[in-house]
Amino acid sequence: MFDTARRRFRDVTMIFAAAVAVAAMPACTPSTNAPERAGADRGGGIEVVAQKRLDERAVDLTIRSTALPEDAQVRLLTPTGWHNRTSGRTWPVLYLLPGGDGDHTGWTTDTAVADIARLRDVLVVIPGMPMFGFYSDWYAGGPNVESFHLDHLIPLLERDFGASGKRAIAGISQGGYGALKYAAHRPGMFGAAASYSGWLDPLRRPEVVLGAAGFLGIDGSALWGDPVRNRAQWMANDPYHLADNLTGIPLYLSSGDGSPGEFDPPNLPRESLFPEIDRLADEFPDSMVDPTEAVMGESTRLTADRLRASNATVTTHFTTGTHSPPYWNDNFHRSLPILLDALGIR
Repeated sequence: MFDTARRRFRDVTMIFAAAVAVAAMPACTPSTNAPERAGADRGGGIEVVAQKRLDERAVDLTIRSTALPEDAQVRLLTPTGWHNRTSGRTWPVLYLLPGGDGDHTGWTTDTAVADIARLRDVLVVIPGMPMFGFYSDWYAGGPNVESFHLDHLIPLLERDFGASGKRAIAGISQGGYGALKYAAHRPGMFGAAASYSGWLDPLRRPEVVLGAAGFLGIDGSALWGDPVRNRAQWMANDPYHLADNLTGIPLYLSSGDGSPGEFDPPNLPRESLFPEIDRLADEFPDSMVDPTEAVMGESTRLTADRLRASNATVTTHFTTGTHSPPYWNDNFHRSLPILLDALGIR
């Protein structure tokens, strides 16, 4: 899905190839040579059909849910003692949401999350979702990603996998959007939230949302409806317009501005993506080479201002830079004290 060196959601040719591949794939079935069987929660519409231990910490779950058209993958980074846990023992949980491809492996590939000593007493959960799922229950005929994550997955993890009710959430790109939206939709569910290069005000640029969906062969209007006729539906899924629901927890927001920054190679050329975002180039400085991060940065800054006007507790880190993993890893480390404090980890 992503360029292995930069792993960018905006690498549109790779996205398109992955979208075609995903569309052609049959429903996921357990491997015959590795996974352990796991229990089911048929009353809650969710079943763990496979569980595979990858190493001393990492466990991958294959989950079937009535909220999704296909099986989903969820990666767990387990805390010390988890594999020998006794009945009733639980750990605080850090939910880490991937970008628009929904790849449950991206966080462990692109960041040092698995090597952070302070997370050895935390259950880290990285839930996948369908391509361009947008952490939403789709308005017309799409996946119910939000219901899967919040109403199916979290109760399952708390019942069978040692997750406690002490939670924090963070995400990259579309996952940053999801982290803030989930916290806004479920006040009290998460003790802190962080967004790294998140698309936090999609209603400001609805043509970009619809254009990106169209490039992938997806009917973007099925997400939240038409942005004019169904404006209320768009607002109900837009963190900028949900700012008043985010005043009760600490937040961390970061983004670049689309111009080359400290983690970018020299002489980085401007990229052309798809028409709806390419035509925005004149609205940004000539130094802008990454339209994806320019749009993410714009929405993040506007949302930070809106949150402060609502008296929310917001920490921000705005820099030059592109939509790429080195910036996300850096900001993940910067935000860790906020996330861990919410989990009671000192």
